[in-house]
Amino acid sequence: MENTAATATVTALDVRAVPGPVLAELRRVDDAGRTREAFDAGLGDQPLRCCLTRARPGERIVLLSYAPLLRWAAETGCDPGPYLETGPVFVHAGPCAGHPGGWPEGFHRGPRVLRAYSADGLILGGKLGAPDELPSIAAELLADPATAVLHVRAVEFGCFLHEVRRG
Repeated sequence: MENTAATATVTALDVRAVPGPVLAELRRVDDAGRTREAFDAGLGDQPLRCCLTRARPGERIVLLSYAPLLRWAAETGCDPGPYLETGPVFVHAGPCAGHPGGWPEGFHRGPRVLRAYSADGLILGGKLGAPDELPSIAAELLADPATAVLHVRAVEFGCFLHEVRRG
């Protein structure tokens, strides 16, 4: 998937948190079919997928189940088949300002894996990187025309953090 000449052609990354309308649905009933209760973030620092920030101490948050490829598949008409995963994500308990765009500064701690998916919803591969390397790795992976979308995931738990598309 590495193509350094093509990497220069990807000038903008479209970093996407879980969209507001999807969050409204998930707060009612998540992708596991459950209603989840809000709780106090305690000392905070949980990675919030609604705005790509870290929870502040005492904020009200929810840990719910989310299937990120489900909405993408509906939007694009593909069938991700067995790659349709559901996993845990932290979000604010109520609506927030959302992600303003750009790479989320201070959100990533430790190495992350960027997983590339084809337009057919199949995993093409992935690449591990440190937080400061992630934007350039995303650009490199999206320079491959076979890559339709990227998922940034936590290494330690495999949790979905956010999506990246071509800008």
